[in-house]
Amino acid sequence: MTITPTSCQHLPSATLSLVIPCYNEEKTLARCVDRVLEIADSSLQLEIIIVDDGSRDNSLKVALELAANHPQIKVLQQPRNLGKGAALRAGFAEATGDFVAVQDADLEYDPRDLKRLLVPLREGRADVVLGSRFLTTEVHRVFRFWHALGNRFLTLLSNMFTDLNLTDMETCYKVFRRDVIQQITLRENRFGFEPEVIAKLARLRLRIYEMGISYFGRSYEEGKKIGIRDGFRALYCILKYNLPQAPPVIQFFFYTLISTLAAIANLLFFLLFFHFGWGAGLAAPAAFILAAIVNYLLCIKIIFRHRARWSSSGELVAYSLVVAGVCLYDWWCTSFLLMHGLSPATAKIVATGTGLILNFLGRRYFVFPEKS
Repeated sequence: MTITPTSCQHLPSATLSLVIPCYNEEKTLARCVDRVLEIADSSLQLEIIIVDDGSRDNSLKVALELAANHPQIKVLQQPRNLGKGAALRAGFAEATGDFVAVQDADLEYDPRDLKRLLVPLREGRADVVLGSRFLTTEVHRVFRFWHALGNRFLTLLSNMFTDLNLTDMETCYKVFRRDVIQQITLRENRFGFEPEVIAKLARLRLRIYEMGISYFGRSYEEGKKIGIRDGFRALYCILKYNLPQAPPVIQFFFYTLISTLAAIANLLFFLLFFHFGWGAGLAAPAAFILAAIVNYLLCIKIIFRHRARWSSSGELVAYSLVVAGVCLYDWWCTSFLLMHGLSPATAKIVATGTGLILNFLGRRYFVFPEKS
């Protein structure tokens, strides 16, 4: 069924809180707000929260003038440019409507689509509705190929972890029941907000819907801000906010990658110390300790949740105990296999392989146990 604005009149009355993060958008902010105001009707009231994110142009002045002329507009001011995610956090905390939506301050999205996105929410069939730029027959500006491919790749990777079947994880148009978005603790300051919020919504097992929307993307010359650095950050955020709850097999795969990096660091540190005249008796343990630190830092940055059970100091003690225990196991296993006739290379490979598994199990269930 095609949902049109006129077909929405039978729906129960509702208030939509629209959070507009704004950074250097003086040229488009007023027109964006005018278009948003046009979607209000007898059954849909608006609360518009403009969050100026330390703009260096006249965006704040424009926002304050809009608020002076429209009582439904509230303006928040960030102390400095903190990023889209930080601006959205501030706006979500101030929202009082039945539903909360994100609206960029540029003109890439058509606010009329919000009325259609709201229908499953107003009918009580959905908790979250996302607008997809790919799942649509609506008009949209042709994407840059590599930008669109990057979006699809990030969406695919996110879906693999969240077990959702989204077509556009990075979309701006996300509409939530207010109680849903306000119960989620968000941490990302920039565009990492998108994969973070999807990961945390997926864990709540909500009723998530997706609908096609129109899209009028800007070029970088026209003011588009997201760049390749944000793409890599999104990739990191997908791992960071999904891996702690991923099945052990997936966690072990990524732990193996981290262990490989730590082993490379071990070798490089050893060669560096040896180059500067350290003896093997000093260079080897120093390199091992630094590699263990690299392993620990990568674990808490990517796979496991920091301070899941222990305080910071307690976690370090627990981690050190696991490392020491596996180190003793490696010595015992290698010696035992050598005594039973295995070659040195075979004995060491077996000890290292089983030690890798023990290391992972110790981290997952003792050092960083994920709470249910």
